[in-house]
Amino acid sequence: MVCATGTPDWSGVTLANFNQSLLLNPRLCTSCTCPLQIDGYFLGSMSYFPSLAGNAVFAAVFGLCLIPQLYFGIRYKTWGFLICMSGGIILEVLGYIVRILMRDNMFTNTYFIMYLVCLTIGPAFLAAGIYLSLSRLVVIYAPDRARFRPQVYTYIFIVCDMVALILQAAGGAVASVVPFDSPSLQAGINTMVAGVAWQVFSLALFSLLSFEFWMRVRSRSGVQPPLNPAFADLRGRRSLQPNFIIAIFLAGVFIFVRCVFRCAELSGGFNGPLANEEVTFMVLEGTMIVLACILLTAFHPGLTLGTEGWTAASWKAGNRGSQADAEKTASGRETSSERG
Repeated sequence: MVCATGTPDWSGVTLANFNQSLLLNPRLCTSCTCPLQIDGYFLGSMSYFPSLAGNAVFAAVFGLCLIPQLYFGIRYKTWGFLICMSGGIILEVLGYIVRILMRDNMFTNTYFIMYLVCLTIGPAFLAAGIYLSLSRLVVIYAPDRARFRPQVYTYIFIVCDMVALILQAAGGAVASVVPFDSPSLQAGINTMVAGVAWQVFSLALFSLLSFEFWMRVRSRSGVQPPLNPAFADLRGRRSLQPNFIIAIFLAGVFIFVRCVFRCAELSGGFNGPLANEEVTFMVLEGTMIVLACILLTAFHPGLTLGTEGWTAASWKAGNRGSQADAEKTASGRETSSERG
């Protein structure tokens, strides 16, 4: 971005008097020879140079979140949560590093597409970590009060997340291999929008089912199955209720807000107003995901449940426990029958 003759003054430049060779082939441009846009026509990948300080801060914060995520995940053996969170955070770090590199490569789409794909896909991994936590909470509280078995919640939302990832990755792949002026570019954008919109739907469905389950747990009307006695002590800890539950809820809200913004941003195209407002991007994209990551790190399920709690609350362990209880009950009945 540093020019030997100083920052160029593009105030008097129009499409009519600008170098037509550079206008027809913006890939030959540099920040010293071309403005990012002329009379609304984009030569650069965006209408602004990404902030060095702002993007460096976001990259650093995500990097700092990654360290405890790796430590807690390995220490408490929360492997599924570790994979989801570390995958999402690494993509966020890469995305903001690439935005910094873009500052010297604004007239090619290589770094632009890299940043777009990383920051579009990253939150889907973070959402998967939240979905895994819900199935644990179902087991901890009252599996018999849930609308679905704990594993069904996991299957529903992981499949939803996979669909969102596939659509976003496919759209990003198309956008990365076609020129900016190609009609196929819009097809790639539309596919990415579909992926983000599906993620918005998944998060809304997650919120609805989570709220319904919580209402079933809190309900005192009629004859309700008891809360899971195996986790009575755990449910009494403030680290779980309300701290962990509130953290999961707020993280989901932050990711949801970000997905709604991203959907609106991509719907307007790469040259749309939302795609070229850095302050809006920093608040509704970067800040939302930073807050979600901080919450999911500070209130890590390993800190709340511990290794044994996380393992015992898995739906597989729950199924084994239910089967063992059933066999024990049946055995007791057989013994009573023999005595009778």
